[in-house]
Amino acid sequence: MSEIFIPHIGVDESGKGDFFGPLVIAGVLVDEKTAEKFSALGIKDSKKITDKKILTLEPIIKENAPHSIVAISNGRYNEMYASIKNLNKLLAWGHARVIENILEKNECTYAISDKFGNDHFIQDALMKKGREIRLDQMVRGESDIAVAAASVLARAAFVHKVEQMQKDYGIMFPKGCASQVKDCAGEFITKFGKDKLKEVCKTHFKTYNEV
Repeated sequence: MSEIFIPHIGVDESGKGDFFGPLVIAGVLVDEKTAEKFSALGIKDSKKITDKKILTLEPIIKENAPHSIVAISNGRYNEMYASIKNLNKLLAWGHARVIENILEKNECTYAISDKFGNDHFIQDALMKKGREIRLDQMVRGESDIAVAAASVLARAAFVHKVEQMQKDYGIMFPKGCASQVKDCAGEFITKFGKDKLKEVCKTHFKTYNEV
């Protein structure tokens, strides 16, 4: 007999390790039917799929499952980080928001998040509806199909936001935190000035002080 499938919300984020671009947290609610469909489509951890494939999977996930996406722009992110001074607490706030948003319109008693810090962080950030949900934080949570679908939506939103930034500023923003990121930051400062840099990057990264 196959294991009983419990409908649940999966939550994951994108942009945490990128100097440029927002922090995006997404949540997806799957039942047995959507879980089977998503598995058949090859939905898995977004780090194991190309951005091109992610953008083709994004509308399919959105059409087939309740979801929520919270994108924290760099300006807002830097304000929040200055106030909270803890990335895990900021992440927990975002994870809690997407869970709450999904619970506004959907019944669900279980959620899985990729583990990133103290288990209490998300629990403490949840509001009334979310407090009634059982929450598991898993190492390599993306092995769960709902978390994998959330990771795809978060990554897709991150890609869209960075593309928009590139249009707005006429600069190609590299992903991650490698040496070309510093070169790009230097180019940005030359074009737009030092003060504007905080609108496109995460200022608590050591790269910010180095440039």
